[in-house]
This record gives sequence, structure tokens and C-alpha cells, in this order.
Amino acid sequence: MLHTFIAYVEDKPGVLTRVASLFRRLNINIHSLTVGHSEREEQSRMTMVCEASAEAAHRIRASLYKLEDVVDVDDIAQAPSVTRELALIKVAATPHTRSQIFELVEVFRARIVDLASESMIIEMTGVESKIEGLIQILSESDGRILEICRSGKMTMRAAEDDQSETGDDPEESFQ
Repeated sequence: MLHTFIAYVEDKPGVLTRVASLFRRLNINIHSLTVGHSEREEQSRMTMVCEASAEAAHRIRASLYKLEDVVDVDDIAQAPSVTRELALIKVAATPHTRSQIFELVEVFRARIVDLASESMIIEMTGVESKIEGLIQILSESDGRILEICRSGKMTMRAAEDDQSETGDDPEESFQ
């Protein structure tokens, strides 16, 4: 089962190495890892996604708490949550293929963030399956993929009230 751990850690050098080493010691592969500043002063937020049994997830959470720079840990595997990923995709583009790529970008609600004479960079935010869908279609079309950069999953617990929208595309829910 996939588990998503959110950890607030002290914003200090070496914390990422200690967390990654913990997963290595437990022999658990991290599928996705994102780290960035948080709303908490001098603390970063780490989102880690891994495949683990319930017992292993409990061990991971307990072991994370034992690390001195870890302030708080939450396993939101079973909680309602909103998960998104960012992808930058550079594709080869000729005058002949540009219009087709522009149409695909529009259909997937992505956007062009860089345009050069022989390539373009597409930015897309969404659930993993939506990003995979765009990559698959680009791979099958005339637009040759030159480079892909993905952020990893970013996850937050969904709002607690019954009115919360946690569908795959929040733009569709709120337009």
C-alpha cells in the first residue's frame, strides 16, 4: 500500500540526508520526495511517498520521530487529501507540429512557458495520471520529448467539512 508521510523538519543542513538514510536502513524505497519551506518559521515540509505495509508504515513513522530534527510526522495514507505534481516537459517543435502541440496543451489545461525556434517547454500541474496521459500522447505524436522534469507529489489533507472538493481537477470543480 502507498503511504504518504508529511514531516515538518528543522530547516538545517543534513536533515534530508538523515531522513533518506532512515529509509535506506529500513530497506524501503521512496517513490516520491518533495521538500520546501513551510508556513512554520524555520521549518521545512517534507512529503515522502513509499510502498509499505501497515506495520512498516508504523515503523517508518516511529523512526522519523526519533530523528532529532524532525518536529512532526503525519501518515495521511487513509485520510482525504489533495495531491498534485508539477511537470516541465520540453518537446521538439517545428512549424508543422506547433499547432498540434498547442492544441494538446489546451486540452490538458497545461501551458507553454518557453518557446524557442526548435522546441517548447510545457508546464503542467495535476494528478500523476493526468501528467502521464500528456506524456504518453506527446510520445505517440510528432512532438519528440527532449526532456522531462517532475516535482514529485505534493499532498495536503483535504478540508474537514463535507463541502470539500477532492476530485482530480479542482479547476473543473470550481469553474
